Amino acid sequence: AVRSSAAHEDTGRTSAAGQHDSFLAVRGLGAVTDAVRACWASLFTARAVGYRGARPLGDLAMAVLVQRHLDAEVSGVLFTPAGPRDATRIEASWGLGPSVVGGTVTPDAFRVTGDGSVTRAVARKQTRLDRRGGRLVTSDVPGSDRDRPVIDDATARRLAALGTEITAVRGGPQDVEWAIADGRVWILQARPLTAEPPAWPPSLATSPATTPSTTPATSSAAVAMLTGTPGSRGIVTGTARIIRGPRDFERARPGDIIVCPFTDPAWTPLLRIAAGVVTETGGALSHAAIVAREHGIPAVLGVANATARLHDDSTVTVDGATGTVTQEAP
Repeated sequence: AVRSSAAHEDTGRTSAAGQHDSFLAVRGLGAVTDAVRACWASLFTARAVGYRGARPLGDLAMAVLVQRHLDAEVSGVLFTPAGPRDATRIEASWGLGPSVVGGTVTPDAFRVTGDGSVTRAVARKQTRLDRRGGRLVTSDVPGSDRDRPVIDDATARRLAALGTEITAVRGGPQDVEWAIADGRVWILQARPLTAEPPAWPPSLATSPATTPSTTPATSSAAVAMLTGTPGSRGIVTGTARIIRGPRDFERARPGDIIVCPFTDPAWTPLLRIAAGVVTETGGALSHAAIVAREHGIPAVLGVANATARLHDDSTVTVDGATGTVTQEAP
């Protein structure tokens, strides 16, 4: 694993979550050397330049870490409590971590309180990412595992306890990436928490975050209400813009509500102009949700089939605290 770690990244104010390149499944000295150079070059990608804005070029510097690659059976992210009454938040899925942090799956979500009680929301996990030789491969999750929790309550408590230790060492609430390989929990990274996710909504305690719902119209204007995972607080009404990939980026206009399958870090420039974002997969601890919170725009993630159920140019209202998206009649 060849991982970027830039100056002014992972601070208490800005995370630069996913803005610089890192590489997994790197084999051989030549490949490691190429990956290190590619990490350095990622300081100048459009997404990195867009994220940091007008920061002087003289401030740019990057260390690159070379770590053992872990062939994780399960991986994810945890946020340690920001206050004494808060709980540990955990998101997890099968395989390697980029599918969770990159938002390409909707992960299982867990909430662990100080007394050790665990609340869970089990998602339908369709795909997983794994190493095959020197490359990464996305494959379908077997049917029997899609709706099965990836970790049990005891493991969630163990992760929360590790988070408590890391918080004590680092001196504040942390955003932690972890993996489970060969039955052992590994801590991959910890950085300061820049923006708390919305409160755990009651709906997540009873149903998977990926389950879409359509609420009957309560007025002549409202035609559909979809639900997902609350990702970034705030309420905004605007024009829906269906963006299925980078080729559609030029269609986005300032103030649009971006509706997309998922947002990986390459989408960061769009989040600078969007009024809100709705995704079909992803969780509240993913890079996209973190960047949305840093930009102060509402986000709802894991809304199944959002790009088909919401219409281009329609008027939608996004509530990032409750995880609801309402589309109005034309």
